[in-house]
Amino acid sequence: MICTIDHSAVFERIDSINVTLNAGGMNTINIVLAFVMFGVALGIKPKMFVDVFKSPKSVILGLICQLVLLPVLTFCLALAFGKQISWTMALGMILVASCPGGNISNFMSSLSKANVELSVSLTAITTALSVFMTPLNFALWGNLYLKCAQVASEVPVLHIPLWDVFKTIFILLGIPLTLGILCSQYLPKVANALKKPLQWISIVFFIAMVFLSFWSNRVAFLQCIGYIFLIVLVHNLLALLIGFTTASIGRLPGKDRRTLTIETGIQNSGLGLALMLGTSIFTDCFGSIPFGGMLVITAWWGVWHIISGLTVSTAFAITDKRQNRQG
Repeated sequence: MICTIDHSAVFERIDSINVTLNAGGMNTINIVLAFVMFGVALGIKPKMFVDVFKSPKSVILGLICQLVLLPVLTFCLALAFGKQISWTMALGMILVASCPGGNISNFMSSLSKANVELSVSLTAITTALSVFMTPLNFALWGNLYLKCAQVASEVPVLHIPLWDVFKTIFILLGIPLTLGILCSQYLPKVANALKKPLQWISIVFFIAMVFLSFWSNRVAFLQCIGYIFLIVLVHNLLALLIGFTTASIGRLPGKDRRTLTIETGIQNSGLGLALMLGTSIFTDCFGSIPFGGMLVITAWWGVWHIISGLTVSTAFAITDKRQNRQG
């Protein structure tokens, strides 16, 4: 547990931090993510998506995890932290929980031998619904937290850029997914030859992305990493447990259980950063009040969920290998 001392000086230092978001770097990452999605799609058959929606229980439970349980329990966790966190950090946690699932969850699901079709479906649906659900959840739970924490402020009204949603669904998911499925369907030999090399290239890319994400913001993170690390660790662990527990209670198949665990534990924190740094929404609302706590929580989430996602996916894959040996 975080030590119970007066953290006002720490909060002040964290809130003064400014995290930079390089548009060129983000575009490069998005292009590579589209390439990764093509590799993921090489093992997908169109019939698999039909099977996902014929038995929609897993989809419904996945949506409940991400759109309802994660924001609600994040609000409860922020209250449980009490004065150990600043109100800007709490809002950062709630903003991340209000964002849709991240695209890298599809790759993580593929790596862990989970239900990739379910993962892709959930990512696409939550991203489409983010136009309404991200502003709704952030306003509802953010304002309720500020009221409970007795903070004399209110959260800004979020406007999700439609282009960002379209780009994620159509360009980053739709086009590479379609091309990958077509390649798998009509060029099976090519698909089989590419599948394994692309998976290894993707793993190397994601590990490199962790280092690059940290390096580009190293000064900001090093100033507060000891404090922020534990908060994001606990929050991310909560998200993973929400997915796994809900799937277990719902008695979903093993592959779907893995998918819900990963899908709930990986959030599109890049959207949160884009809203804070790429628009004037927060500066217009907070004015001269610094909100570095929100920035750092959201930015470190973007780094940490790659690490935790790779760890969980690898653990699932190792479990499979052990079971196959025993069988």
